Amino acid sequence: MTSPPSRQHGAGTAAAAPATRGAGSETAPATGRDARLDNAKFVLVALVVVGHAVEPFVGEYTPAGALYYWIYFFHMPAFILISGYLSRNFDASSNRVEKLVLSLAVPYLIFWTAHQTIYAVERGGLPESLSVLKPTWTLWFLVALFLWRLSVPVWQRLRWPVGIAVVISVFAATADLGTTLSLGRVLSFLPFFVLGLSLRREHFAFLDRWWVRIVSVAVLAVTAVLAVPISDHLSRDWLFWRESLTDRDIDPLLPSMGLRLAFMGLALLMSVSVLALTPRRRTWVTKLGAYSLYVYLGHSVVLLLLKDSAWYDVMTGPVGMTATVALALVVTLALCTPWLRVGLRWAVEPQLTWFLNEDSPLRGNRRPVGALARRTRRRGTKETGAGTR
Repeated sequence: MTSPPSRQHGAGTAAAAPATRGAGSETAPATGRDARLDNAKFVLVALVVVGHAVEPFVGEYTPAGALYYWIYFFHMPAFILISGYLSRNFDASSNRVEKLVLSLAVPYLIFWTAHQTIYAVERGGLPESLSVLKPTWTLWFLVALFLWRLSVPVWQRLRWPVGIAVVISVFAATADLGTTLSLGRVLSFLPFFVLGLSLRREHFAFLDRWWVRIVSVAVLAVTAVLAVPISDHLSRDWLFWRESLTDRDIDPLLPSMGLRLAFMGLALLMSVSVLALTPRRRTWVTKLGAYSLYVYLGHSVVLLLLKDSAWYDVMTGPVGMTATVALALVVTLALCTPWLRVGLRWAVEPQLTWFLNEDSPLRGNRRPVGALARRTRRRGTKETGAGTR
């Protein structure tokens, strides 16, 4: 998901899925942005919405299950790969950490509250635990991205960062990490973020070769066919990357680790294929891709309300699934419109600079220049007077 824009993609402070601007009014996407990445972000966030929308059909309608599995094979790994690439310049400076808090932590708290409110109304009361450390539904990604970005300087100092991340991911799956901070997903998806950190612009040029695109078409076609039998025989838990392998019905070491590595390789192969087939020129969706965080956060509220309605009771079978996919695409486009972005800006791009220390540059920018100058002069006068005594 990517939050709204302002910097070039190489700036590293924008998320792949959310390209964040930090504290500032919304502006049009910067002309120096990578069109391929913005195009890919829109395609991927649309798949996120479609996947969540068709989930109630899984198990009842075979094509829905196949589509759901096919999307979940790669959509979040691809998003995370792009997020890592866009985080290459994150240096953990105070300014960037503050922007990280405003662009990820604060929206997390806002939408966590919104989700819990909907759940409370649905249940008719509050849950037994209201721990803000347990992300609700889609919000695990904001927690993960926050933690991954803070770790960027560490990965950039290691000699074999991707290999180390893979080892951590595989062995973390053998431990029961619970749901706190979604640590299972944070560590399981870690290799894709670290791989993104290791990529350079010339690596994307490799995707433009004609034979790569032909292979990419074949990969996506074959995986779409394979999704049909896989959806009938394999648990969805393998797609979520969150549960411990010790909870499965098979040995947690050899078969389970092999399957985890196989899904990791499949996700990488499909992510590369999607990027290879994504246009590198500006299209009508390029600008929309810059607002993927609006879609990612906004659609969760829309679908939670939709699932509490009679929609899925009325919409069944092929007609219901087709209508639901169409509705998901409409929601995706609607959340990119200027008027909805204006309405959601307070939650997606909150300017809560009071959340930061008083000496933060983001707060200082709001202080009147005259008042700041007078305060500086008074401080200088006191120091001068003290020195002459």
